Amino acid sequence: MKEKLEKIKNEILENLAKVKSLEEWQNLEVKYLGRKGVFTEILRSLTGLSIEERKTIGKLANDIKLELQENFKNVAEILEGKKSVGFVDPTLPGIKLPQGHIHPMTIVQNELEDLFISMGFMVLDGPEMESDYYNFEALNIPKHHPARDMQDTFYVDKKNDEGELDLVMRTQTSSMQVRAMQKYGAPMRCVIPGRCFRSEATDVRHEHTFYQLEGVMVGEGISLANMKSVLETVAKHLYGPETQVRLRPKFYPFVEPGANGEVTCFICGGKGCRLCKDTGWLEIFGSGMIHPNVLKAGGIDAKKYTGFAFGFGLTRLVMLKYGIGDIRLLQSDDLRFLEQF
Repeated sequence: MKEKLEKIKNEILENLAKVKSLEEWQNLEVKYLGRKGVFTEILRSLTGLSIEERKTIGKLANDIKLELQENFKNVAEILEGKKSVGFVDPTLPGIKLPQGHIHPMTIVQNELEDLFISMGFMVLDGPEMESDYYNFEALNIPKHHPARDMQDTFYVDKKNDEGELDLVMRTQTSSMQVRAMQKYGAPMRCVIPGRCFRSEATDVRHEHTFYQLEGVMVGEGISLANMKSVLETVAKHLYGPETQVRLRPKFYPFVEPGANGEVTCFICGGKGCRLCKDTGWLEIFGSGMIHPNVLKAGGIDAKKYTGFAFGFGLTRLVMLKYGIGDIRLLQSDDLRFLEQF
């Protein structure tokens, strides 16, 4: 009887595999599993067996019946289109997977890093959560300076032994100047790209999180002429060989003298347009000769060595390069924007 049950099961499964339509499926189900079907008749014949045989054969028959019912159900779902047949046609064209894109901020940062490396600068990284000392005091920014106000700076809610808030989210990559001097001494040249944070209202031109690139060069006989030469090289690399650079006096606590760096507008060539507000110039960096107090904080002999520092707003450079009108897009996860790069 066992052999008979296995034989009829294999016969049913073989025929079921050949079914091409629901009509054929229904006919096959009636033929084998219907009230008068072949398999049903076999089950009825079990009544003539002994009690022990009925226990053994009956269990086997029920297992086979459940297996057949499951197979019939699967085939029915396939025929009704509710279940994939699992067949792969290798001749069909593949589905194109979404391709990742390098963020525009990363593109510009990598481009500038490569340029500075070619000029002998190290590329350093620094902590985004910085001490009050390195972010302010070591940079010649006194206690009463407005930059220390909580309305402009994110202070971390953790007090030091004196009960003062001592940790901030760095407001500028300049916070790495003194750290770099302390570690590498003089002569030394490096750039520090990274994120900065300031507590200010967000709009199309302002963000609480933005990117800067700080540059530092310290050595014997370093002058403003050296600084301008480096900055002209960067400007011409970014905006073309005809680009000119001019320096205008500006106060920064950590440099003396300080200067704003402007380049001829790459849109109008210095003639005046909407982007440059008809001035012909675009402000893209702050710079100056490193203040002796900052050199001293870095362990550098200010009587023997001089140096300059400059800072590019990477976020602004990206917006100018790609014509981005809203700074908030750079921090968004809008793929429609990011897929353009």
